[in-house]
Amino acid sequence: MLGRDDFAGDWRLARRIVDRHGGMHGDFTGTAVLTLAGADGLDYVEAGQMRFGDAPPMQATRRYHWQFRPGLVLVRFADGRDFHSFMPTGQAAGTDHPCGEDYYTVTYDFTRWPDWRATWVVTGPRKDYTSVTDCRRAAV
Repeated sequence: MLGRDDFAGDWRLARRIVDRHGGMHGDFTGTAVLTLAGADGLDYVEAGQMRFGDAPPMQATRRYHWQFRPGLVLVRFADGRDFHSFMPTGQAAGTDHPCGEDYYTVTYDFTRWPDWRATWVVTGPRKDYTSVTDCRRAAV
């Protein structure tokens, strides 16, 4: 099973979003930097460029905190609110995340480690999209 030290460091990200509600797709390219935070955590900071359809690219950032427990990673938003959790091994669904009337489900795939993937399917009255993020260790 993967642990905190396996994820620490710099990652290159490529994300593809298929928005069924809006009838378009988007692409994100950027990085995620996971830095040690306390005895059992990592701070996750993602930054890059997002492009939807023919619109000009825009800067995009995300921040999370990952807390490692035996066999489990708890993911929280930067403000400390719970987001979801996942098992850092094989291919498995993480916990779901309701957000208002919209619903987020995630599957992680670590079978090609050190490359890995997170696939989110989001459905609800305001959102209907799939987001696939491929993560690859950044060159040193």
